[in-house]
Amino acid sequence: MSPILTHLKISRPGLWFPTIWIYLLPLAKTPIFWQEPYFWFGLIFVAFPLNYFVYSLNDLGDVSADRLNNRKGNFLFGAKESKEVLLSAVKASTYAIIILAGIFTYIAGWWMILLFGGIIFINYIYNFKPFRIKNKPPLELFIQTGYILTGVFSVVLNEVSMFPWQTVVYLMFFCFQAHLAGEIMDIDPDKAAGKRTTAVLIGRKRSKYLMIGLLCIEVFILIFWFEDYVLAGSLGIFLFWMLLDVFVIYKDKPYTQAEMRLFGYGMNAIGFGSMLWIICSGKLLL
Repeated sequence: MSPILTHLKISRPGLWFPTIWIYLLPLAKTPIFWQEPYFWFGLIFVAFPLNYFVYSLNDLGDVSADRLNNRKGNFLFGAKESKEVLLSAVKASTYAIIILAGIFTYIAGWWMILLFGGIIFINYIYNFKPFRIKNKPPLELFIQTGYILTGVFSVVLNEVSMFPWQTVVYLMFFCFQAHLAGEIMDIDPDKAAGKRTTAVLIGRKRSKYLMIGLLCIEVFILIFWFEDYVLAGSLGIFLFWMLLDVFVIYKDKPYTQAEMRLFGYGMNAIGFGSMLWIICSGKLLL
């Protein structure tokens, strides 16, 4: 495979949709935002350079665990590369982030310095010692709220109103359950590599119970705060599936590789489909 495709794989295109989703969210009530050139510059940034930076650091800190993880090694769930390749990716993505921080600061002002500083800091303490929060459950779930900075980045760059605090609360639970879903799929390789996550710590079944609880909270928020019955309904279908999963179909059994790929494609379809809804409806901005 060419170096370009290798580094594209490291950015995990199959998991670009959360950053794109959160970037678009603050623009839902902004007319013809797509006509602004800075919008497209920001969209490209949150799709590739940002994910390239986040996941290159993540993979470098997880070389031993990923070596045992058959889910990895593709464009859907990310690369499975040597430490040398990942080191070169970390260097390249760090240079890119620093240069882009300067460009976006020139475009949108000094707030960008704080935002990019936050992005770099969160990813450093998540992946590397002495903090290495990814190995300190349940903190590795809570730090996923750093993804909300993508929405703040969109607010500053596109000069739109900050989303309400209720939206921040919803996004927190969205980040928790999205990350937990990946942990559930990776329980066996993570346990074999000695990696500590919330899912490894409490087990497959309890992790699914926790995910069901998070989904219930999300559905409640969508109905009673935002009156968004469409998004709540789609999450309700997912919630129903999780109930079937844990009580009827899989219970404590692991998923097969084919099933995980199917789930990955399904998440992308739902994720990109819901983007159109949040932009057209503006429900999550009250």
